[in-house]
Amino acid sequence: MFCFSEGLAAAFSSLLLAALALTRSLAASCLLTGGAYLALRLFSLEPASLQRAQLVVQPRGSPARIAHRGGGHDAPENTVAALRQAAENGATGVEIDIEFTADGIPILMHDSTVDRTTDGSGSLRDLTFAEIRKFNPAAKHRLWRDYRGIKIPTLEEAVLESIRYNLIIYFDVKGHADQAVAALKRLYQEYPQLYNTSVVCSFMPDVVYKMRKADRNVITALTHRPWSISHFGDGRPRFVSYWRHYLTMALDVIVDWSMHNFLWHLCGVSVFLVQKNYVSQDYVHQWSSKGVQVVAWTVNTFAEKMYYENVLQTSYVTDSLLEDCDPHY
Repeated sequence: MFCFSEGLAAAFSSLLLAALALTRSLAASCLLTGGAYLALRLFSLEPASLQRAQLVVQPRGSPARIAHRGGGHDAPENTVAALRQAAENGATGVEIDIEFTADGIPILMHDSTVDRTTDGSGSLRDLTFAEIRKFNPAAKHRLWRDYRGIKIPTLEEAVLESIRYNLIIYFDVKGHADQAVAALKRLYQEYPQLYNTSVVCSFMPDVVYKMRKADRNVITALTHRPWSISHFGDGRPRFVSYWRHYLTMALDVIVDWSMHNFLWHLCGVSVFLVQKNYVSQDYVHQWSSKGVQVVAWTVNTFAEKMYYENVLQTSYVTDSLLEDCDPHY
């Protein structure tokens, strides 16, 4: 059911005022705003039920601890070994990254190349699964000696291991929307328990929209970090030139406004994953009033974890279940 919430009312009011300022025509402004409202109503997707989403986000009735990239500080990221280690360390769930090889095999990999995490080199679009399988995903990890002989896993291998250890799965789709949606849809059909134990999330609204459209029973989430176009995760500007810097900052404002005011509604999301520095009690309450659960990333210190668990009572993504560590962005 389409719900004209307070947030949406504010969004359309802002759109009307902006249109008035630009067109100086009340009729044109009303027509534009009415058209936008009609489009949102026609194309918005219904989210999964609130009760089912809550059971996935907090399956034990308390904030969940989600191992980022399988817990990339405690074990080589995005490997079956990491998933197993996360379960042993007390994780409620795991976040894993989906990428594709040159021959179309879905695998776990955060980057579009294998250079950062393995002893290999090259772009995934140029490497077949057989070639990638030869690389060592533990080669550059601080604990590489403890993880000899492991392989880069397929998406299905990771799913089976997560199911074995009763872990909630956050499928982070990096791109390739159509390819990823097709692969995930097959997995949900083959392993229907995923409907109540997983979330499909992405920074890209088109991925989330296509996933919800392909299978309305899948719980989905938008992932967001404010100022991500103009700045790196550590706060450094991406661009030296002033015009590029301020242009991308303007784009960031538009993206942030869109995410918080209508894209979440259009995509029918049940969860909003947001960078931890922007989460507060008011922020959690604002999303809760819309029927959306907040999950924060990446929460990597003991003090932060206690704050999320005891004060915000919000689930979080972490690089380590064992100790404080520097954040990944």
